[in-house]
Amino acid sequence: MASLLFSPAQLGPLTLQNHIVMAPMTRSRAPGNVPNALMAEYYAQRASAGLIITEGASPSPNGQGYARTPGLYTQQQVAGWQLTTDAVHARGGRIFVQLMHSGRIAHALNLPEGAEAVSASAVTAAGEMWTDQQQMQPHPQPRALRTDELPQVVAEFVKSARLAIEAGFDGVELHGANGYLLEQFLHPISNQRTDQYGGSVENRARFVLEVAAAVAQVIGAERTGIRLSPWGVFSDMPHYPEIDATYAYLTAELQRLNLVYLHLVDHASMGAPAVPPATVAAIRERFTNTLILSGGYDAQQAEEALQSGRADLVAFGRPFISNPDLVERLRTGAPLAPYDPATFYAPGPAGFQQGYTDYPALAETEAASR
Repeated sequence: MASLLFSPAQLGPLTLQNHIVMAPMTRSRAPGNVPNALMAEYYAQRASAGLIITEGASPSPNGQGYARTPGLYTQQQVAGWQLTTDAVHARGGRIFVQLMHSGRIAHALNLPEGAEAVSASAVTAAGEMWTDQQQMQPHPQPRALRTDELPQVVAEFVKSARLAIEAGFDGVELHGANGYLLEQFLHPISNQRTDQYGGSVENRARFVLEVAAAVAQVIGAERTGIRLSPWGVFSDMPHYPEIDATYAYLTAELQRLNLVYLHLVDHASMGAPAVPPATVAAIRERFTNTLILSGGYDAQQAEEALQSGRADLVAFGRPFISNPDLVERLRTGAPLAPYDPATFYAPGPAGFQQGYTDYPALAETEAASR
């Protein structure tokens, strides 16, 4: 049986080099929230992936949340991201930007001046987050967005999507996973609203669908994807009885919008409960465009998911951090270099490049050992 993993793939109008996706991973290498040349080097090193999905970029100052994460709402940020898109395209790669509004997962010290933590409701998330000024700090109580403010938040996503195309991205991924703003509307614990955006499954899904519809209308559904994490517990998202009903409804409506892909993440490899196979099957049945599965895959598991039809593309995350040539290593069965979690989100003593752009490709390692 011929391998699918390393053969070309189609994603809407785009032809990808292979069926391997580099998953979005926050790396916190953007001081001042502006993308830079070092980030361009990092993504270019990994351009052999069929599709790169960038780390989350905020569509607005309120969405910034974390320390040193990039945004995509100013012309300076557009110019910074253009360095990355040019570098990836020069190496034959394709790249989508992930638009991530962190909502209540934030801290004032990480937000630009005048920005604030907002959410579906004024429900504080358990846990803490890193600030460069005062290290770990508890999440603040967010301000609940008023009903009349929601069109403006939708407009921020739309503007950011327009800027993404201006910056040269092939498309955008809306981050509806991991407990950030879009999922905060989906989840009945973080969403305690009594207006048309709260209560029923249909109401809780309304904001996500409005954002997806507005972005798809402006840049094209063929350039718009979304990431979801049903059964995920990241960012204080406990399980609730209507999980499967929520995602069954949501994915059917996303198919109606004809989004180019749905990116389904399973955090079991990181210690979270696994997404039940029946949940994945129900989503696969309702969403018939490209389905990307993500969550601790190796080459053999990825190939099996593709051959079985459970997935159309498979995303790899942390292995891409320490293996810029991951595609070639998977293809040849070469050993994978280990990653250093201590430098995932912070520079080492040698600076921002340590644990970021200084992982060598296998060919470089072999040449150095001769």
